[in-house]
Amino acid sequence: MTTQDPAAHPDPRAEALLRQAQDFADRVVAPRAIDWDRADQFDIATLREAAVLGWFGLQLPEERGGLGLPFSVKSRLTEILAGADFGFALSLVNTMNIGHKLVRDAPHLADRYLPDLLTGARLASTALTEPGAGTDFGAITTTARRDGDGWVLNGGKAWIINAAASDVILAYAQTDPGSRGAGIAAFLVDGQREGFDRREAFALTGQHSIGVGGFELHGYRAAADEMVQPPGQAFKYALNDINGARTYVAAMCCGMVDAALKIAGAYGRRRETFGRKLVDHQGWRWSLADADIDLAAARALVRHAEARIDAGQEARHEAARAKVFATRMAERHIPVLGQLMGAEGLSASYPFGRHTMGAKISGLVDGSSEILRDGLALRHAREPDA
Repeated sequence: MTTQDPAAHPDPRAEALLRQAQDFADRVVAPRAIDWDRADQFDIATLREAAVLGWFGLQLPEERGGLGLPFSVKSRLTEILAGADFGFALSLVNTMNIGHKLVRDAPHLADRYLPDLLTGARLASTALTEPGAGTDFGAITTTARRDGDGWVLNGGKAWIINAAASDVILAYAQTDPGSRGAGIAAFLVDGQREGFDRREAFALTGQHSIGVGGFELHGYRAAADEMVQPPGQAFKYALNDINGARTYVAAMCCGMVDAALKIAGAYGRRRETFGRKLVDHQGWRWSLADADIDLAAARALVRHAEARIDAGQEARHEAARAKVFATRMAERHIPVLGQLMGAEGLSASYPFGRHTMGAKISGLVDGSSEILRDGLALRHAREPDA
């Protein structure tokens, strides 16, 4: 019913990869996601199956063992995978991100860690959030203190994707307490070293496939060359990189709604009530139409943000608009599309419950919807001619 196919791409290599992703989502992820949700499971083995397909190196140059494809392909990959399971897609992309950042910002560390990241032998995380600091990134209290030629890190991180098992971590720490963003630096933290203490994975109401958790650093020693981004630069890079994250989270919302729309439509074509198929009832069909319209609008916002990021252009407002709209769209339509199937929509064999939780998560990660709305409004208040 929808007007756009996320697998359609002008690059034939990209289109082939996205077709492959749809097959993997349908054949591997969707059937297993039912058990992940039931058993509160973070499935590392399936992530490693995805690694065999080369996805962890999607954005990396070919000379680094990657596929050399642009951001837009990564975003569409997550859209397809989220149609099967949001948590799996978000977990996978977080390991992808660290390999890309190491090649970009610390090639010497990429030499050390990239082989294991590309094969899925080790998983990765980006660690900004703390128990007392979320969207207010400048308020983090994890410290990095100079000690000889290196650094000593102390503090705790919480609500970190993949932290249930990841041990290649880009962790942000304050080198000059009280300086907020100006003193924040990014370090490569190796979870196999002394001074790293992993917390038990967090118990959620669903979507344990995200692998969310936390860790403590107690006198963790980082070498001088393990500072990936210096004070000041780290804060700016994180704010820029988060535009990509907001864009692919918006794409994931599109993937979940697209899957829900297809499932509800197929059910309506085979289910009879009062002597007619459900799709023959006009009022029933209107909910499909509403979802289709909003999905097309959300995808247009996502594609616009993807194109700007591919071109190396500023995408702060474009990414924020896409994420806010797509999150609202998913929160609105996924429960309604499940309702179209009556009690059948409650069955764990369908993803409506998991996708509803995925939509709620999307409204929190990488900047809450409320914060993003406020930022968009302030743009107009402060720049009336923009």
